[in-house]
Amino acid sequence: MASDVIVVGAGVTGLTSAVVLAERGLRVEVWTRSPSAETTSAVAGGLWWPHRIRLEAQASAWALRSLAVLAGLAERPEETGVRMVEGTHGGAVPAELGPWAEQVRGLRSAEPEELPRGYDRGVRCRLPLLDMPAHLEYLRRRLAAAGGTVTVRPVASLGQAGRAAGAVVNCTGLGARDLVPDYKVYPVRGQLVVVENPGIDEWFTVADDSKPELLYVLPQPYGVVLGGTAGEHVWDRTPSPCTAQAIIARCSRVHPRLCQSRVLAHRVGLRPARHRVRLEAERLPGGARLVHNYGHGGAGITVSWGCALQTADLVEL
Repeated sequence: MASDVIVVGAGVTGLTSAVVLAERGLRVEVWTRSPSAETTSAVAGGLWWPHRIRLEAQASAWALRSLAVLAGLAERPEETGVRMVEGTHGGAVPAELGPWAEQVRGLRSAEPEELPRGYDRGVRCRLPLLDMPAHLEYLRRRLAAAGGTVTVRPVASLGQAGRAAGAVVNCTGLGARDLVPDYKVYPVRGQLVVVENPGIDEWFTVADDSKPELLYVLPQPYGVVLGGTAGEHVWDRTPSPCTAQAIIARCSRVHPRLCQSRVLAHRVGLRPARHRVRLEAERLPGGARLVHNYGHGGAGITVSWGCALQTADLVEL
């Protein structure tokens, strides 16, 4: 059966977009050069938070729409891989976060006794925390239930996909740099370490978008994810032992028990950054409708459903 839409890319952006389109009754096929388990999305820490994305009004709306959907999915964590978890974002107060923070239920300033040593201010809230391998598999199953398919195949051009369907959705992330081509897309390298959980049940983050070092502690079912880094224009996917040691040291200052935890894995992912998200439609030379949905930086999970819903609207125009 011929497809109505081909979605190129099987990370969280591509799969979420494909699910929305398929559940609207369209025949959807995902083309991807790599299985979802090998995408940048699979190694993401998984916390909903607007990180390294230009927070214009539109991006804030995408994030808040996604928050509502993910909160609903968190009612079935074993099925969806989404949990609602309490935590603290250190070094900030609500007024510094932007207007979106006013829409997050329960977000408030942290009390002094709720902050780890070395921090005199922070924000407390309950947010979605995603086990990304489990969530990607959930999206794949949900897509299949709606009649969609995923095919691992190289995509030489968006025109190639346009000759196979009336609409194409470009969710290729960093791949858009060459496939569009769009040289405004660039990598932001993120390294993290997974360790055994010594009993941590809340997340903790500190992030300054102007600095190459981050701090996050994210309890997952498979261990605690420790991070991290934000190396702009760095393509190297090889974990650095020195960087890993520095990450563990930073996180251990918040949770001293972490310095004794056994290391389970080292991971590196390249966030697809851009001066702003590209979410817009155009026509391919052969007449097929092309919708771009890429350049989400470190907020792919955070805006996934909001962007997917707008993508589907653009496809159906």
